[in-house]
Amino acid sequence: MKTSHCSGDPEATKSTEQNILPKPDQNGPDSRVPVELGAEDPRRLSTPRKWVIVLISSLIAHVVTAGSSIYTLAYDQFNTEWGASRELATAGLSLYTLAMGLGPLLVAPLSEFYGRRPICLWSLILYLIWLIPCALARNIETELIGRFFSGAASSAFLSVAGGTVGDLFDHSQLQTPMLVYSITAFLGPDVGPIFGGFICQYTTWRWSFYALMIWIGVLMVLFYFFSPETYAPLLLRRKSERLRREQGLDVDKKLQPQGLGRTILISCTRPFKLLVLEYMLLSLCILTAFTLGIQYLLFGGFAYVFRTVYRFELSEIGLTFIGIGVGAFIGLAMDPLWRKYRDKQLKENSGNPEPEFRLPAVAFGALCLPVSLFFFGWTARPSVHWIVPIIGSGFFGVGGLLVYSGIWTFLVEAYPVYAASALGANAFTRLAAGAAFPLFGVQMYESLGVGWASSLLGFLALAAAPFPFLLMKYGKRIRGASKFAKA
Repeated sequence: MKTSHCSGDPEATKSTEQNILPKPDQNGPDSRVPVELGAEDPRRLSTPRKWVIVLISSLIAHVVTAGSSIYTLAYDQFNTEWGASRELATAGLSLYTLAMGLGPLLVAPLSEFYGRRPICLWSLILYLIWLIPCALARNIETELIGRFFSGAASSAFLSVAGGTVGDLFDHSQLQTPMLVYSITAFLGPDVGPIFGGFICQYTTWRWSFYALMIWIGVLMVLFYFFSPETYAPLLLRRKSERLRREQGLDVDKKLQPQGLGRTILISCTRPFKLLVLEYMLLSLCILTAFTLGIQYLLFGGFAYVFRTVYRFELSEIGLTFIGIGVGAFIGLAMDPLWRKYRDKQLKENSGNPEPEFRLPAVAFGALCLPVSLFFFGWTARPSVHWIVPIIGSGFFGVGGLLVYSGIWTFLVEAYPVYAASALGANAFTRLAAGAAFPLFGVQMYESLGVGWASSLLGFLALAAAPFPFLLMKYGKRIRGASKFAKA
């Protein structure tokens, strides 16, 4: 029975639950005995146990993504304490996000050799360690260094956490757990300013990092005790080695991973090769890049708008991000509708699933993004109640969640052999935009004004919105001509 994995290891989707070991005293095709994971197969865990693992992984993803933005309302305090400019303080957000994008290219292949669990545990330990200089920094340089390396440490967990979710479920069951994982990761950056605003207003920015240390410490303990190894190829290798020792069977060399250096080289180069050669992948990466870039730009944009237009205090500015969060939960509640629509498409296609069946939700989400930005930009004015632009931001929450979760699932199904590389390409482009956009956000709002600055972002989102519609119509034809996608 085939097992597939959605991310976190190079081309893990080629692994199988059943592999063959040759008997030491025979030759030929009949000299092999089957080795199965059996009860050790992570997909045979009980449903409650699977969901415990999913929830722990999702909460950790939520914390480390919240860590990217939790200090974004402390920029003025950095200026007061260290004389750091807003641009230099914003670099802490950009460095953290950039490191999150670079880390998976180097770290994800390690799971092929060591499994997911050790990578996750060491990631959390290093993340906790690098939060210490962030909390105790006496100058902006130390703060920026701590931010970069804490972002890199968090990326190690994120690079394999999605794969952990994929390890536990068949494709037919994967949509809901991936949606749960997606919403927690998506909401993390928006929850960060909510907590950070209250912390910075009523204590000191340093407690933003102390809170993260406590939060991640508790979750690390839960992960240690309740989250086992789920990477099937490693579990199969271990079982094969055990059978070799106990029964004298020769281990099939196909079960052994490639050399570490070669694996890392492939992990670092193949995502960019796919970006150049696969226009289908590139178009979806552009859409997710614009989505995350705008989301991170709005950390500064919301602070500027609600401070200058509505005279909000720090804690009140943080609460304005609730609108995006509510929108994301509305997007989550729409899942049964998309599932029902997909079932209808399956029935019309004689029960044969196609990756494009995931795209209607993405297309709807892509339309919500420009609607949100135009709505927000032209209602944020003193004559309009502050709740109205926040309602407008809710459409961004709906759209962002549907875009992220739908595209991730589509890429896994469209590139089954190269899923890790496709997801790696998506992660890099998405997080590179998330690192770049905040650097010019406030300046853009100051120069263009709230309405036109938001409209410029809306036009960017609108330019990328047709991509899922085009792939719904031509995706199957494009896949048929691709050397990497499933025909």
